[in-house]
Formats: sequence, C-alpha cells, structure tokens
Amino acid sequence: MSETTGPGRFRAPGRRSFTRGWFIGGGLSLIWTYPTLVSIWELSDPVAHAVGTLVVAVFAAVFLASVPFARRTTSGWRRLIPAAVMLALSLSLAPWIGGDVRWMWTFVGVAVAVSSVARRPTWILVLLLSASSFIVGVWSGADTFTNVLSSAIILSISIMMLSFVQNTTTLERLRATQEQVAELAAERERSRVARDVHDILGHSLTVITVKAELAGRLMDAGSPAARDEVAQIEQLARGALADVRATVHGYRGVSISGELAAARAALESAGVAAELPGSTDQVPSDRRELAGWVVREAVTNVVRHAEASLCRVSLDARSVEVADDGRGPSGASSGSGLSGLRERVETAGGRMSVGRSDLGGFRVRVTW
Repeated sequence: MSETTGPGRFRAPGRRSFTRGWFIGGGLSLIWTYPTLVSIWELSDPVAHAVGTLVVAVFAAVFLASVPFARRTTSGWRRLIPAAVMLALSLSLAPWIGGDVRWMWTFVGVAVAVSSVARRPTWILVLLLSASSFIVGVWSGADTFTNVLSSAIILSISIMMLSFVQNTTTLERLRATQEQVAELAAERERSRVARDVHDILGHSLTVITVKAELAGRLMDAGSPAARDEVAQIEQLARGALADVRATVHGYRGVSISGELAAARAALESAGVAAELPGSTDQVPSDRRELAGWVVREAVTNVVRHAEASLCRVSLDARSVEVADDGRGPSGASSGSGLSGLRERVETAGGRMSVGRSDLGGFRVRVTW
C-alpha cells in the first residue's frame, strides 16, 4: 500500500528497490576513486597517506548517502548538502594532488543529479562543475584531450543520472497513483455492495414482514387466501436471495417498470392505496435504473414509517417523486436508506430533495 509523506513525495515499493540498487551500483562505481588513492599513496608524506585515505573514505560514504538523504529531505536546496560536502572534501586534497582532484568531480556531479532538485538548477550546476574541471585542468597544465575528456565525463554521466532519476521518480509516482486508484475502486465497490444490499434487503424484508402479518391474520380467520400469501412470501425470499447474489457479483440491474410493479404489491399488502403512473416511456433510458432505485427506497420508507393511507408516484422526463399522506418528515428522513439513496443519486449526477408533500405526508423528489 502506498503512503504519501508530503507534497509530491511517495513511498512505493519501487523506492526501496531503487535505493538498494543505488547502493549496489554506486558502491561498484567507487572503484574509480582508486586513481586518486594511487596519487595520494605515491607521495612520500605518511600524513598525506593517512589523511588523504580518510578523506576519500568519507567522500565515498557521503556519496553513497546522497540518495537516501535526498529522499528524506523535503527542502530542495538542502538535498544538495552531500554534493557540497563532497566538493569540499575533494578540494581538501588539492594541496597534495593539485588539479587531479577534478577526477573526483564526476561523483559530485552524480550527487547533484540524484538530489532531486529542479531540472534547470541541476543542469546549471553540472555545467558549472564541468567547466570548472576544464579550467582546473588548464591551470594544472593537463593536455587538451585529457582535459576535454574529464569535462565530458562529468557532464555526460551527470546528465545520464539526472534522466535516470527523473524516469524512476515518474515511475514511482505512477505506481503510487495506481495503488491509490485501486484502493479507491475497492472502497467504491464496498460502498456499492453495502448500499445495494441495504436497498434490496430493506425493501424485500419489509414486504415479507407485511405479508407475513397479513398471512397470520388470514390464518387466524381460517381464510384459504393465507396459503397464497405464504407462497408469495417464499417467492419474495427466493427473489431477495437471488438479488443479493447478483449484487455481490456486480451484475444486478433495476428497472423502473419492475419497481413500480413491486411497489404496487408492497403497498397493497400494507393496506396503502397506490397512485402509480401507467407508463414509464417518458423517463429517459439512461435514467430508468436510477428512477427504479428511488421508487424502491421511497416506497419501502412509506411502508415502514409513514403510517399512510395513500402513496403517489409521479414520473416525467426530468424527475421522479414519491409522496404520501402519512406522518410527514421525521427521523426517517435522515436514515441510512435515504442517505444511501442520496449518495446514489449524486453519483449519477442527479439532485435529491426531501420534505413535506402536498398530500400532507412525506415527499422524496429526485431530478436530473
């Protein structure tokens, strides 16, 4: 899982692998400090041997630490501290080996390149370092070919490392973004399943409860219609189970025509008169599923909470409205069912409002 640690800074799996690769590659490249060590060891001064070798060792350690330091430092210019320290260490060897210190400046250029400062300042610093190497070479009397070669090596390797680091940083950010997108997709899927299961089971269990109560009263009265009610309860339970399975697998659809038919059956079972539209042709095809969810949740609330005698569903090309003549707005208006419905509506680009209806009860209206 990715972790954002600051603006533009990501911790992705690639960061650790890049740092590990840096230690391996950077460590192997330090073999090119050997000519500098040879120049020091050829001196007759034992103090120069000891101090010079120590300086080169510290120089190598700072070089290896430049990438971890840059990746843990938020300030851009502070990331150049390792390069500045390396340059100072190399110059401290000038009294002993003179202009040959420029052979260590390739490492300084690489440290600048991996410091992750802006591209333009990095180019400027590397060009200055390359030019300085050329000037020092001229001052120390080096031949032209060697002098140009030294400057070209500093410039080319530093720019190559700059490009490599920028490509690696871009790849790390892409990986982190992919992980974040995957997390958001998983969270959205969890929310979808939770919302759909709530809506499906809430509606189905409400109708089953109403029908079970009706079947119980019919049984007490000895009516043969009780058997039909029990059979309908069984069908509803099987349908709810199939709906839950389909929702979990992500392929369940809802239609406004089917929900209107289910609403009529639920309202009739609860003893609520239903005023439903005779046609759904006026609802745009891309809004019929949303309208179906609105009818399902709103009618479920009427059966559960409204204590109404009349429920009216209205449809047109721009909206769907469910109104009743029951108790009116109450705590049910902020329940999890309507909250989930509002989330579904807003995700689909619609707008939902609730309040008192012209029938005197509760109203749910969704426009798009």
